[in-house]
Amino acid sequence: MKKKKIYMLLFVYTAACLSVFSLPGGKACAQEITKILSIEAYDKLNTIPNTFLIDVRTRAEYQYVGHPANAYHFPYMISTDTLIINNEKYEYQTIKNKAFLTEISKVFRKTDNLLILSRDGVISALAAEELLKEGYKNIYDIKDGFEGPEFPTYEDEDLNKYYRQLAKRNKIQGYQQRHHSGWQWWGLPWTYEIDSKYAYPPDLKTEKK
Repeated sequence: MKKKKIYMLLFVYTAACLSVFSLPGGKACAQEITKILSIEAYDKLNTIPNTFLIDVRTRAEYQYVGHPANAYHFPYMISTDTLIINNEKYEYQTIKNKAFLTEISKVFRKTDNLLILSRDGVISALAAEELLKEGYKNIYDIKDGFEGPEFPTYEDEDLNKYYRQLAKRNKIQGYQQRHHSGWQWWGLPWTYEIDSKYAYPPDLKTEKK
C-alpha cells in the first residue's frame, strides 16, 4: 500500500509539472531562480564547469566602481543624460536595455550556469527572472550584489523602516552606505580594468571610417 501511495504522489507531481508546460509562459517545476551569496558564486565559478558570471550593472558602474575579475558585462539598464529625483535624491535616469536577451543569447547556452550580479541584488533579480522566462535553466541571483545593499537593510519591511529610523536619528556611522556585504565586502577579486573578452559585445563595435 505504501508503494502505491508513493507512486500515486509521483504521478500527481509529474502531471502537475506537465500541466505547467501547457500554460502560457509556464516553466518546469524544477526550474527556479536560486539566490546565493557572492562567496557561493565565486566558489561555483572555480568548481563547476560551464559556469559564468554576468554583471548586469550600467556601464558607469562596471567601469568606475569596479567589477569582479572575469565578469561578463551585459547591462540590464542603460543610463541616460536625464537628471531626475528619486526618493529625494538626484540621479541620472536609466532605461531598460532592449537588447539584453538578444545579446545574452549570442554568448551563452540555455543550459549554462549563469550567475547574475548587480549592485545590491535588486536589478539582478529582475534580470534573472527575465532569463528564466526566456528558457535559461540554471539561473543564480547573487542577492548581496557587488557593493551590498544600503546599511541597515532587513527583509522584513517593518523592521527595515524601524531600524533605518533609529540609524538616521542617532547618526549611526555607515548609515545608508554600502560595503557591509557583497562581492567587495567578502574580499573577492575585482578590478577596474576592462578586458575586451568580457566587455559588452555591442560596445566593441567600432565605427567604420
